[in-house]
Amino acid sequence: MELDPVDMATVVTRLKRAQGQLGGIITMIESGRECEDIVTQLAAVSKAIDRAGFLTISTGLKSCMSDPEHNPMDTAKLEKLFLSLA
Repeated sequence: MELDPVDMATVVTRLKRAQGQLGGIITMIESGRECEDIVTQLAAVSKAIDRAGFLTISTGLKSCMSDPEHNPMDTAKLEKLFLSLA
């Protein structure tokens, strides 16, 4: 299933934010910040990436439902994708 880049703009925004957070985490580690601060930021970036994954699946589902002729839904493949994020 091919996703429209316009529909994926929110996902790209989330991933760019996560990318910035990762850079901040690296800087924190290199400057010797406390473990608790680093782990808190790692949890935040992990959650942002998870949300981007679920949003990608959601966008794909909407695409399949709105135009099933051009986007046939392979439920087994979709289930596998969904479960890969669990």
